[in-house]
Amino acid sequence: MKQFKYRLETVLDYKTQVLDNLKTEHAVIIQNVNRKQEEIQGLHRELTGMESEFDRTKEAGAPIENYRLFDMCIGRMEEMIDEEKARLKILRKQEEEKKQEVITAKVDTSKFEKLKDRKFKEYQKEAAKADEMFIEEFVSNTSLRIRHQHRG
Repeated sequence: MKQFKYRLETVLDYKTQVLDNLKTEHAVIIQNVNRKQEEIQGLHRELTGMESEFDRTKEAGAPIENYRLFDMCIGRMEEMIDEEKARLKILRKQEEEKKQEVITAKVDTSKFEKLKDRKFKEYQKEAAKADEMFIEEFVSNTSLRIRHQHRG
């Protein structure tokens, strides 16, 4: 019997390649999300440092210009944090969309993989039947030859 050949192997290869590419793109977006989260945490640490410094300056007593400077810096830092949180929200949306694309591609690819498995099992059954028929034919022919030899 001829060797197993899956007719849709090129389609399966293509679907697998698309899935792998989507997984890579998803991983990149996740890295960007993680970096943005770390960046926001760093800004929060800077803000906390500024607020602590402002508190120390107030306790020590300083000119009003220093108070206004701290207030402006703290306000700007809060704005930056809000801006970065908005960017993070966009990145998370992109990540979720890419995740859905990966899931869709995985389902699509697994359909072709299951079909290949089914076709391979059918091939194995056919091969087993062919082997069984060959053995039966061989045994039958052998027993006929032995009978003819005993008669002759």
